[in-house]
Amino acid sequence: MTPPHIHVNIVTFNLLNKPSRWRERRFLIADELAQIQPDLIALQEVALPDNNAEWLASRLGHYSVHVCSKTGPLEGKEGIAILSRLPVERVRTLDLRTQHRVAQLVQVRQAHQSVMVVNGHFYFHVVDHIERVRQIQHLLGWLDHHTRRRMPTIICGDFNDTPGSRSICLMRQRFVSAHAARHGREPDYTCPTPLRYQLSTVRTTLSRLGNYALNRSFAPWRGTVDYIFVNPQVHVVECKSVLNRPAPHDRTLYPSDHVGLAATLTLA
Repeated sequence: MTPPHIHVNIVTFNLLNKPSRWRERRFLIADELAQIQPDLIALQEVALPDNNAEWLASRLGHYSVHVCSKTGPLEGKEGIAILSRLPVERVRTLDLRTQHRVAQLVQVRQAHQSVMVVNGHFYFHVVDHIERVRQIQHLLGWLDHHTRRRMPTIICGDFNDTPGSRSICLMRQRFVSAHAARHGREPDYTCPTPLRYQLSTVRTTLSRLGNYALNRSFAPWRGTVDYIFVNPQVHVVECKSVLNRPAPHDRTLYPSDHVGLAATLTLA
């Protein structure tokens, strides 16, 4: 008799750690997540100490909240978080060593199966930077030490790097991108959205200048930097962009400057 499939639904999403328009944006985020009903939500740029991840969990109901703060001068000011409706078996934190960035590991249980979920927000630089590659190498070595062989593993977050970069190629040596597995390619973009907020004009100007320096184009840069990766013990049923629509009453109001990704997965 074939055992039933064990399903896990997960969303990864960068909240944008800027107070500008958060009180408007948060209801767009909560309402769409309530429709998706994910088992797990991986969040980046969580605002601390106010803890908007805690606000989302309270609004949605029935999630445990596991926050991991950045280090150094950013400790207690910004972090990442995993919200879980599944029983949590253990939690670990990894210092990514540069830019005060961190990753977190949360082991959950779905039915009789343990699942490793990793959430990270990696080195920011406009070019394919070696420090981001080192962070990924550090993460993969850490996983080898903390995970059992053949345990279903999901790694997601804001990698701050595009599909052809060294860090993403390094991830693909051991993991499969859920969106590419389902659609044969990554999303057209996950950042930035047309969200208009305080300093967004400055960001657009810098984006134009950076894109000109790299690609000789004054068009604002737009690309894919957010991913959900899985190991061979996880099968991708679906993966799609979410949290990517403006408010019905305001075409400049989006949930964030990032698009979210939602995946439906089954466990081997």
